[in-house]
Amino acid sequence: MTRLLLVILALLLPAIALAAPIRIKDLVEFDGVRGNDLVGYGLVVGLNGSGDGMRNAPFTEEILSNLLERLGVNVTGEQFRPKNVAAVFVTASLPPFARRGGRIDVTVSAIGDAKSLQGGTLVMTPLNGADGQIYAVAQGTIIAGGVAAEGDGARVVQGVPTAGVIPAGARIEQEVDFELSQLQSIRLALKNPDFTTAGRIETVVNTHFGRKVATMMDSGTISLHLSASGAGSPAHVLALVENLLVEPETRARVIVDQRSGTIVMGADVRISRVAVAQGSLTLRVEEAPLVVQPNPFSDGETIVVPRSEASISAAPGTGLAEIQGSANLSEVVAGLNALGVAPHDMIDILKSINAAGALHAEFLVH
Repeated sequence: MTRLLLVILALLLPAIALAAPIRIKDLVEFDGVRGNDLVGYGLVVGLNGSGDGMRNAPFTEEILSNLLERLGVNVTGEQFRPKNVAAVFVTASLPPFARRGGRIDVTVSAIGDAKSLQGGTLVMTPLNGADGQIYAVAQGTIIAGGVAAEGDGARVVQGVPTAGVIPAGARIEQEVDFELSQLQSIRLALKNPDFTTAGRIETVVNTHFGRKVATMMDSGTISLHLSASGAGSPAHVLALVENLLVEPETRARVIVDQRSGTIVMGADVRISRVAVAQGSLTLRVEEAPLVVQPNPFSDGETIVVPRSEASISAAPGTGLAEIQGSANLSEVVAGLNALGVAPHDMIDILKSINAAGALHAEFLVH
């Protein structure tokens, strides 16, 4: 019985691995349902001597003077150079359908020569959108992403102490006008355009509603006719559509990061039958100069005689390794691992296989 179960599992595992349905909400972006980026310029106070140097950051002194004057403190002509303030940029993202009075997270980043924002407090900072309008106001205590310690002869830094976040640090003051309920149709934009995936989404949506609701416009766009769905409102239609399951189709890709030596291959990568051999040469040059001195009480001089030894050696290697044609991912990996090479050498091998026309995948190098 146990052996029979193992055989059944072995037959089912490939089918399970291939069937990987994903929710439509994870595959597409709903046209119009998007966030908006916000940015502001503000001042952080309460730093423990780690703020901007006023000589190197005159804009910090200017914004501090403007802030104090707005609060009724006249500092015209005064010389003040505090070390516990820093000028910062404040960034945030206004989510879709955000309402007045709600709160959003903000990121604070120093723009002067401040050493750390640890323990600082952001003073009231307006956040503007791309249209120049103020949509939120940020204020609060900063949680820095690192720590710095400094002495007379040494300094240690861990993380990035000149940047931090304020959870729920901005209050929304203005809403973005968008009437979802008035839409007659809405478009679904695929994050990875593909005709097969778009066709499957169209089929799944129309099957669910039992009528023609979705229409594939191109490889990256599906249009939903909201009135044809029979649902109560566009929001109800999207709530039904976003949780439908679709098995996406992706292009075969090999992604290489030359800096770190990282190689990522998709499950659909195929390699034609090819034989690969890889070897490396090591060139070694050793210098062992010899000092020659004259005989005692002679008129000679001490000289240095160069002595060099050069050699070239080749790594033994494993000879030719054959990768069978139309191999699946595990067979491709096994064939490349048979060469016994390091990841950086394997990158060169994949480049050569691609140049030979045997790699049937999109080859991306970063």
